[in-house]
Amino acid sequence: MSNSAKPLDYDRASGGGRYSILQDKAPDHDVKVDHLPELVPKWEPRSAGGNKSPYEVWGKKYWVMKSAKGYVAEGTASWYGLKFHGHTTSNGEKYDMYAFSAANKTLPIPTYLKVTNLGNGRTVIVRVNDRGPFHGNRLIDLSYAAAVRLGFQKKGLAHVRIQAITVPKGATYHPGLYTAGTSKKEVNPPIVLASEHAKEHHQPVKKSLSFNHLQAGAFSTKEAAERLKNRLIQVFDTQIKITIIKQSDGLFKVFLGPYSSDDALVLWQKKLQKAGFTKPIRVALIP
Repeated sequence: MSNSAKPLDYDRASGGGRYSILQDKAPDHDVKVDHLPELVPKWEPRSAGGNKSPYEVWGKKYWVMKSAKGYVAEGTASWYGLKFHGHTTSNGEKYDMYAFSAANKTLPIPTYLKVTNLGNGRTVIVRVNDRGPFHGNRLIDLSYAAAVRLGFQKKGLAHVRIQAITVPKGATYHPGLYTAGTSKKEVNPPIVLASEHAKEHHQPVKKSLSFNHLQAGAFSTKEAAERLKNRLIQVFDTQIKITIIKQSDGLFKVFLGPYSSDDALVLWQKKLQKAGFTKPIRVALIP
């Protein structure tokens, strides 16, 4: 510790003497992750450790969510590496910077997340088993391996979208599908939404509906919805028609379409996924 360093700063950096390295750093060699298999989300009970609510860090209290179901957020991701490698995480496991894991302040432990680097479209599935990050306004701390998979290990920070993957007890996860016994349910089932015009005029929902739109995202702010719209335009230019509608739940939802047929809708679902976007939800948007 230098003479100018404050005892409190040293205590925080060392974790109360827990860490021998004060400043986190990357491994001293290139890390390859292409050989690592994607995590397969599964149902797990809440761990005995790491889920105390509220808990306090550096004088600030945090409340752990009761469920991660439906959780989607955008924000800044960072990574943590050598300083924490081999040390105990919040739920009692050992942190492995070469595995796909993450730390979050409020999601239940464990929670599986799909993380998308909005700068390059790369994705990775991680398992939250730790608390943090507690520096600035960062949304999530990813393992070094996850940062490599997302391509921002050298930059240190990335703008990401995180989406919780919640698998029901007794079910098995497959990309795009939940399989429970012999029955299959879509992760993104079709939904019916009324436009502002329909709600204002109290239009009844018709018995026969055409699912002719795709919902590409839902956000708590219009700015976040506009960012997705701009990314879609950058990738597809004038090939798509995009509409942002604020729904009664307060979310700004990004819709694509309308599409003239189911074949066209399915084709665009595949195009969006191939381009790195999250699989959109089929929507019957009442005009």
